Amino acid sequence: MTLFDEPEPETASEATTGSLRGGTPGRRFRGGGGAPLPLLVPALIGLAFLIVPLVALLVRAPWRSLPGQLTSAEVWQALRLSLLCATAATAVSLLLGVPLAWLLARVRFPGRGLVRALVTLPLVLPPVVGGVALLTALGRNGVVGRWLDSWFGITLPFTTGGVVIAEAFVAMPFLVISVEGTLRAADPRYEEAAATLGASRFTAFRRVTLPLIMPGIAAGAVLAWARALGEFGATITFAGNFPGRTQTMPLAVYLALQSDPEAAMALSLVLLAVSVAVLAGLRDRWMTTGG
Repeated sequence: MTLFDEPEPETASEATTGSLRGGTPGRRFRGGGGAPLPLLVPALIGLAFLIVPLVALLVRAPWRSLPGQLTSAEVWQALRLSLLCATAATAVSLLLGVPLAWLLARVRFPGRGLVRALVTLPLVLPPVVGGVALLTALGRNGVVGRWLDSWFGITLPFTTGGVVIAEAFVAMPFLVISVEGTLRAADPRYEEAAATLGASRFTAFRRVTLPLIMPGIAAGAVLAWARALGEFGATITFAGNFPGRTQTMPLAVYLALQSDPEAAMALSLVLLAVSVAVLAGLRDRWMTTGG
């Protein structure tokens, strides 16, 4: 562009944005400047609020006695059970949560808003209340549990299967929210184009939609797995605290805290390390959208 060239005309949105700022029309706002003090101070306080407790755990951890405490059979038993149950609960969440998210995102039906509210209710429901609700529904004398017991001989409370059910109950909403948001962002015209080529609705979902939303599914699965790994209230209420059968790592931490605080900190470090390793390893691959 030379000195005598006329500048390119600005769009209406750019002119409007410039006039609303009270500055020169057409000049876009570019980030990267210093943060205003009214935003910087609470941001730093919030950062400290989240980081200081974790740093305190690392500072006060019994590093000298840590190897001996972590090599005990009880710790590895609880860790193995936690990883196994969290993975199984995530598989259940994937199997049931992805179709549920598709239903909420793609199908219009009466009461969809109410159904969405009920699906997300475990996010705000106290976990102990969730455990009581599971006992009421799936207990040996529960609404559904009595039929499971009399017809199939299946008893879920106070079993390893009960741990998986409790963890899936509190973790599945994280997956559903993530997948539903990804589905709403995906262009439905791809599915419509597949339908015009003769694909059934399920084939279009399997061959077209599923690959498009796979990053959202992976992100939701990671969040669900992390939530299941740390579940405590619903697990102890519905499945109990039996070593080797239902005692996961959060339950072992709670039990150790009552008699041996150093052992509780050691177990907490294990959970912290596992959670950080999983989230750090998968975040760059699945949970970022660019740049």
